[in-house]
Amino acid sequence: MQALRAFEAVARTGSLTKAAEGLHLTHGAISHQLKSLEQDLGVRLTERAGRGIRLTDEGARFAKRVRAALSEIAEAVREVTEQNNPRQFRVSVMPSFAARWLLPRIGRFLAAHRDIDLDVRATSLLVDFRRDDAEAAIRYGGGNYTGVMSEHLMDDVYFPVCSRKLAGGVPKRPSDLSRYLLLRSDSEVWQLWFRAAGLNWPEPTRGPIFNDDSHLMQAAIEGQGIALARSSLIGNDLVNGVLVRPFDIEVPSPWRYYLVYPPSLAQSPKLAVFRQWLRDEIERDAKAPHISASPRKRKRA
Repeated sequence: MQALRAFEAVARTGSLTKAAEGLHLTHGAISHQLKSLEQDLGVRLTERAGRGIRLTDEGARFAKRVRAALSEIAEAVREVTEQNNPRQFRVSVMPSFAARWLLPRIGRFLAAHRDIDLDVRATSLLVDFRRDDAEAAIRYGGGNYTGVMSEHLMDDVYFPVCSRKLAGGVPKRPSDLSRYLLLRSDSEVWQLWFRAAGLNWPEPTRGPIFNDDSHLMQAAIEGQGIALARSSLIGNDLVNGVLVRPFDIEVPSPWRYYLVYPPSLAQSPKLAVFRQWLRDEIERDAKAPHISASPRKRKRA
């Protein structure tokens, strides 16, 4: 079974490295499992293609059948889990969203819905409902996800934040940022904000970069630099004063949050409860007082 999962991941990603990341295995382990499967079958399933890997004709036909079989197995696992633990509802979320948005609110869900055991799986890997046993996922992206149901939850905006203990003090003008260390992230692009602020600056190429926005925010809280924050992940840091907004200039994110789930679970009562709770929390945030910067430049891109 593990070899079949490894083969399906390689077939889907076209890369041993990406397949290894998706299955939390080493590159060598994926390669070994793939070779073992080919030896057992007596058929060449893959071949090198430049720096990547591609399927042979036999491999492509086999991958289609394996993918369907794994999808059936995943569905069977969900059914068995539902029968053995009808209270469980498993949702896959990004680590930053789990830490900065979901977990501070989850107590309200547990208090209101004691008949549901929410199982939160925080991972930066994209859940595949054909092979994973998650019932739903919250994704941050464009919303065009193949083979699943996708519902828009909320939008996002970007703006700089920093600590009051930042060396050099809180900047007063956008142009002052040239004197500060700008913290970078895989998810946020400074150049879009520069443009909104009237600065013809390129994207920063130096300084620390984070692949998780919760770590980015913590670095800013510790006064290590200025971060480009997302409204969805700022939490209570502005209200509590651990972070401040030097400017009211903000730009809309090109990505949105979506609730994603397999079509087979569209009528799930637990999904309906979780969906409504998410929308109630989002509406609650929209009604909360907005924390602005001190009145200097107020601009919405």
